[in-house]
Amino acid sequence: MPRQLISSGSPFESIAGYSRAVVEGDWVLVSGTTGLAADGSYPPDVADQTERAIEIIRLALAEAGASLADVVRLRCYIADQADFMTVAETIGRHFADIRPANTTVCAILALPEMKVEIEVSAHKSST
Repeated sequence: MPRQLISSGSPFESIAGYSRAVVEGDWVLVSGTTGLAADGSYPPDVADQTERAIEIIRLALAEAGASLADVVRLRCYIADQADFMTVAETIGRHFADIRPANTTVCAILALPEMKVEIEVSAHKSST
């Protein structure tokens, strides 16, 4: 089965030469995804950015024939340690029943307006 490359249309994909997601067999690997809104801005609220990142991930997984229920690994990077509980609770609303392995790290993100970045690995036959 040939590798499938999925784009979300983010300007960063062409600048940095990457795909939003790569499908290899039953695996879907979704690149680090931030809460970039459709208008190209970042919402000021970390919960809104987290929700938007999860929505972009959900859309990439759907294009790959998968869903959030197939996620087995989640990595979350937050710019401000003070945002941890808000981000964790937002992620928890989407993944409480799925319970993927999760690592959360505080890190300086690529742009100052980015508050959260999430990447996931999904296995399509896991559900």
